[in-house]
Order: sequence, then C-alpha cells, then structure tokens
Amino acid sequence: MGRWQPDARGRLERAAMELYTERGFERTTADEIAKRAGLTERTFFRHYADKREVLFGGAGALQALFADTLADVPASTAPMDAVGTTLEIVAAGFRGRHAFARQRQAVITANAELRERELVKLASLSATMADALRRRGVKEPAASLAAEAGIAVFKVAFERWTASTGRRSLSAFVREALDELKAMTAGT
Repeated sequence: MGRWQPDARGRLERAAMELYTERGFERTTADEIAKRAGLTERTFFRHYADKREVLFGGAGALQALFADTLADVPASTAPMDAVGTTLEIVAAGFRGRHAFARQRQAVITANAELRERELVKLASLSATMADALRRRGVKEPAASLAAEAGIAVFKVAFERWTASTGRRSLSAFVREALDELKAMTAGT
C-alpha cells in the first residue's frame, strides 16, 4: 500500500459499486473491494461488517433522519401531511446522489437476497415513522396506515427517480407520488 489517502469509506463504496456493476454482487469479495480501493481487507472490515453493508450501511442513519424530521414537523400538522413533509425533506438530502442511487438500485434489483434486504429496510423505515407518529399522539390504525402509505410513496418515487436521467430531484418525484396518492384516495 502506498502513502495514506483520505476518505477510505468513500473509496471502498466507489470500488464496491464498480465491482458489483462489473462482476455482480455474488462474485465480488471484500478483499477485491479493498484492493480496488487501494486498501487492505482489514480496513474494509473496519468500515463495513460485510459486503452487503456497502449498500445498506446508512440504513440506521436514514431511520434516525426520518424519525427526527417527522418529530420536527409542527404538531398541528395532519398525520399524512406530516409524513409528506418528512418525505420531501428527507428526499432533498439525496441531492447529488443520483448516480450512486441508480447504480445501487441496479445491483439490488439483480440479486434476490438484496431485494429482500431492501424490503426489510423499508419495513423498518415504516415502523420508525409509525412510532414517531404515535409519539405525536396519532392513534392506530392511522399511525401505521400513514407510515405505510408514506413508505409506499417513497419507494415509488425512489424507483422512478433512479430510472430517470436525474435531471429532476427525488423531492419532485416524491411530491408527484404524494399528489397521485391524494388524487387516488379522493377518487379523482
């Protein structure tokens, strides 16, 4: 290894995505990712528990962001509107991440195990939002319904965004999906 270089985690992430795209997730090892990044396998495992975590390592931070953002929405806001505001604010944080998100989505779509893990992540996000709504005083089943609908909106918006050219923001896709959900539930 040469002289120390900064941003080991970012280099590992970029190397992993390159290899997953070139060779497939299943045929890529942690050692190969580390070597591509100019690091050791030991360094890889200091940053990630396994090669899946390159794709899902930010799930805990995303859950916290959803919960904290929802908690900051004014208490007088109706549950579904609070969820919508939360989705738009969280989506704004994805600015500049389209290329990575698109690549990540392609890797996940190509692997059944990763698709299942993604569904678990979405279920966890829904549970986090339902808990945050209950803390705001929203009763059941409204808390769970609003959270599940919100995650469905986010999933649809995210899929549309990653399939797009990236010229429109994820927030724009979230607003569009929210509007479609409102129109559908209003019967229009």
